[in-house]
Amino acid sequence: MSADVAGFSRMMNADETRTLAAVNQIRRKIFAPSVSVHGGRVVKLMGDGALVEFGSVVDATACAIEIQTEMAARADDPQGQPLLQLRIGLNLGDIIIEDGDIFGDGVNLASRLQEIASPGGICLSASTYEHLVGRINASFVDDGAHELKNIPRPVHVFRWSSMAEKTKRKGSARPPPQRPDKPSIAVLPFDNMSGDPEQEYFADGVVEAITATLSRIRSFFVIARNSAFAYKGRHINVREIGRELGVKYVLEGSVQRSGSRVRITVQLIETDGGAHLWADKYDGSLDDIFDLQDKITEQVAGAIQPSIQFAEIERTRRKPPQDLGAYDFTMRAMPNVWMLEERAAATALGLLDKALEIDPDYPLALALAAWCWAQRSVYNWADDISHARAEALSRAERAAQMSSDDPLILAVLGTVHTFARNYGAARVLLERAIQLDPNAAWTLSRLGWLETYADHSEEAKQYFERAMRLSPLDPMNFNNLVGMGSAHQVAGEDDRAADLFLRALEERPNAHWVHRNLCAALLGAGREEEARASARTLMKVHPNMTVERFKEAMVFSPRALERIGKQMAIVGVPLR
Repeated sequence: MSADVAGFSRMMNADETRTLAAVNQIRRKIFAPSVSVHGGRVVKLMGDGALVEFGSVVDATACAIEIQTEMAARADDPQGQPLLQLRIGLNLGDIIIEDGDIFGDGVNLASRLQEIASPGGICLSASTYEHLVGRINASFVDDGAHELKNIPRPVHVFRWSSMAEKTKRKGSARPPPQRPDKPSIAVLPFDNMSGDPEQEYFADGVVEAITATLSRIRSFFVIARNSAFAYKGRHINVREIGRELGVKYVLEGSVQRSGSRVRITVQLIETDGGAHLWADKYDGSLDDIFDLQDKITEQVAGAIQPSIQFAEIERTRRKPPQDLGAYDFTMRAMPNVWMLEERAAATALGLLDKALEIDPDYPLALALAAWCWAQRSVYNWADDISHARAEALSRAERAAQMSSDDPLILAVLGTVHTFARNYGAARVLLERAIQLDPNAAWTLSRLGWLETYADHSEEAKQYFERAMRLSPLDPMNFNNLVGMGSAHQVAGEDDRAADLFLRALEERPNAHWVHRNLCAALLGAGREEEARASARTLMKVHPNMTVERFKEAMVFSPRALERIGKQMAIVGVPLR
């Protein structure tokens, strides 16, 4: 078994002390105990890696899976820094032992397999896999033949990943998404080369802008930003990314900001074979940032589909802010806007208010602030729900006045009208947003919610499914699961609804507002003990929750609200 830390050199350059401390903790608490339990012998440790010998291929594989499973189960870093990830290669072969060290082709191949493993993943040779069939409870994906450095012939590779195993255990395994019949692309998070972690938001902003512009090209299929950002800090083989997302191309890059200057480097890669189709470098001042982003989008679109018209690119451009300071605060707010958590929304609102102090007419900041206020109303975070709803509507309408053809702004306005029960206006706005940006996963999700509130369960499920296809790894997909659960709930299918709500909470345990619907669905499914436990959790986190406040915040049909409210009251939620 060959193991190493993915991106070790880059992390050492960024923070040597923190990186070494994290590596030592992994060795002490995860790696060494697992190797010992499974009868392995650590042959040598190399800074960021290790070489381990086992007497059994089953023991070696079980050890590798246990290590990667424990790595995946670690708590998030309290400072929000990315966690270190291991790559592991396994190979069964003869070895030469000399002075306690091991050598031979089998050892070399294990090292090469480790190099192509995804962070958090395991790669093994076909000969290793053949000795495991029927002897270990784990799933492996056939990754075909690979040309590996200093290995004379192609090697057949199988892969294991903690994400796939977690999905399998949940019983929600989905086949890899099929590639659409039009050019498909994911814009991956760009590396921040500025030497200042504080500039991460700036690199993320460049990616968000390029994704938003490409997404509006109707002849393209563009993976939503939130799914692409699931790969942040994880250097994964592009073939695997192409398979997981169902896309033909990925765009990678880096951003370096120094004073008032910025350099953006990008490369377009085909996922089938990893071929680099095009690469370029863009230099300019911060004042040029929006022009640089447009140039990149034009060249990416032209490289993928040479027949694309310049006018099509021109149509997609988003109105820039009057002041770069407003842009900075808005990009800093962006990750918190989509967390659907009370504290995150409050943080985002604080940053967006600063942006709007600088540029009161910046449409994107107005729209995102409107969505944060809307969350406060619908998730029962505000004491005065009517006030929160009014604040959301005011900001959304101002944003639309400034930029009436921006699909995100139209989608926010449509969502706010949904919460105000203006369903007709909401539908017009959301459908217009999809016409402008057919790849807008969040807009499709909001249409799913609109259909749910109108008791159109089947139509709602189709929208949620489409949203999850456009953004299969989206951290927001827990909300699509809540939406699908709600669609089943309004149709009276409480058992299925409860299962989907529980799956959503597995993905986002802090989304305590889900218990409003979950406790009712569990009761309807005949699971009263679980329903009462869910209600107790809800009341512990939201001690002021009542059935009346739930009905004021939510916009289900009167029939659905009445039924859910009665169920909530039965399991212990106060009426008033």
